[in-house]
Amino acid sequence: MAEHLEDERTQDGAGMATSASEAASENEHHDRENRLKPEFLRAVREALREEDFDRVYDLVEPLHPADIADLIELTGEEERLPLVRAIRDLMDVEVIAELNDWVREALVEDLPAEIVAEIAEQLDTDDAVAMIEDLDQQGREAVLAELDPEDRAAIEAALAYPDESAGRLMSRDFVAVPESMTVGDLIDFLRDSGDMPTEFWEVFIVDPMHRPIGTCALSWILRTPRSIPLSDVMKRDQTLIPVLMDQEEVALRFQKYALISAAVVDEAGRLVGQITVDDIVHIIQEEAGEDVLLLSGAGDGDINEPILLTVRNRLTWLVVNLGTAMIASSVVGLFQGAIAKLALLAVLMPMISGMGGNAGTQTLAVTVRAIATNQLTNSNTMRMILRELRIALTNGTALGLLVGIGTTVVFGMPLLGLVMGLAMLINNLIAGLAGILVPVTLDRFNIDPAVSSAVFVTMATDVMGFFSFLGLAVLMGLA
Repeated sequence: MAEHLEDERTQDGAGMATSASEAASENEHHDRENRLKPEFLRAVREALREEDFDRVYDLVEPLHPADIADLIELTGEEERLPLVRAIRDLMDVEVIAELNDWVREALVEDLPAEIVAEIAEQLDTDDAVAMIEDLDQQGREAVLAELDPEDRAAIEAALAYPDESAGRLMSRDFVAVPESMTVGDLIDFLRDSGDMPTEFWEVFIVDPMHRPIGTCALSWILRTPRSIPLSDVMKRDQTLIPVLMDQEEVALRFQKYALISAAVVDEAGRLVGQITVDDIVHIIQEEAGEDVLLLSGAGDGDINEPILLTVRNRLTWLVVNLGTAMIASSVVGLFQGAIAKLALLAVLMPMISGMGGNAGTQTLAVTVRAIATNQLTNSNTMRMILRELRIALTNGTALGLLVGIGTTVVFGMPLLGLVMGLAMLINNLIAGLAGILVPVTLDRFNIDPAVSSAVFVTMATDVMGFFSFLGLAVLMGLA
C-alpha cells in the first residue's frame, strides 16, 4: 500500500507541541471538552444552505482530520454529501479512516469507484478493507477493478478471510528480514528501501520458509553496534496470532501480554501480516460496547444506523420479551382466586419480580464480562457459581428482612411481611443462579451469552418471583 499522506501540521522536535495558530484554531472551534462548538456547526450549516462552498471550505480547512470526521457525522444525512463535495480537497485518507462505519459506508456508496479506489490505495491494507467491505458486491467489484494489481490482490486476499478475524484486521505492511543479517545490514536496508511501512515498532526475523522466529525492537537496533548479528539481539519468544483467530481473542492477547504489535501467521506458520496496538484499541472499544448493547437487545446501538435496521433489531427482542412476559402472566393467572381474596398481593408482587430482575442483571453483567475477558473458564466455573450464590444469599437475606419489616409496619400484617421476606430471598437466589448459569450454558454451546442471556434471566426471575410470592401466600393461608 502507498504511504499515508503526511500531516501538514508543524510539530516540535519531540512531536508533542502544537503550533500557536493551531491552538488558536482549536480554541475557536472547540469547547473545553474538545467537542466542536454548536455555533461552529451552525455556521457550517448556514453556509451549506446558502451554497457558499468557499466559506464552508474556509471554515473546515483548519480542522484536524479527526475533527472533520466528527463534523461530517454531526451533520444531517441530507447535508453530508454537499459538505464532502465542498471540502473534497480535505477528504484525505485520515478523514476516511476516522469516520463512523455507517457514515463512511453511505459516503463511499455515493462516490465514484475511481475516487474510492484512489483513497483505498493511500490507506493501509486493513483500513482499505474496512472501507471496501461495506460496499455491495457490484460496488466492491467496481472499486477493485480500479485498483493497481498489487493492491487489488492484497485486498482480495484480506476479504477472503472471515469477518472479524485476524486476517481482516491485519496489515500487510511490515518489515521482515533473515537472521543472517547484522544490525548494520538491517539499518542500511531500512534506510535504502523505498517501500517501508509508514509506522512500525519492531522488525520480524524470519527463517528461509518465511516463518517468524524472533523480533527486534527498533530501540534495540539503534543502540546495538553494527557488527552484531541479529540472531544475538533478537527476542525469540513472541506471541503469534493465527490468521483465523477472532478479533476479540486477538485483543485479549494484546491485553494479557502487553503487546505493541504481533505477527500474524497462516496455517503453515508463515508470516502474512502484523496487527498493531492502534487497531486493538478500536477493537476493545467496539467489543465492549457491543456486549453491553447486545445485553439490552438494542442491536449495534449506533445513532448513525439506518432507522429501519434499528427498528428490526429492537423489535425482534421486544417480541421475544413479550413472549416471556406472557409466560410470567400465566403464572399469575394460576393464582387469580388468591389475588381476588387479597388485592394487596397484586400491589406487592411487582416488587419481588422487579428486585429479582435487577439482581439477575447484576450477576449477568459480571458473568458476561468474565467470559469475554477469559476470567471465567471451565477450571473456575464452580467457584464462581458458589461465589454468586453466597452474594445472592447475603443480599436476599438483607433485602428480605428490610422488605419484611417494612411490610409488617406499613400494613400491620406480620404474616404478609414473612411472605414478602421469604419470597425476596428465594427470588434473589434464583436471580443469582440464573445470572451465572444461563450465560455459562450458552457459552458451552458456542452461543454468544451477550445476545440472549437477558431474556432467559428475566423470564426466570419474573416466573419464580410471582410463583414464590403467590405460592407462599396461598400456602400460609393469606388468601
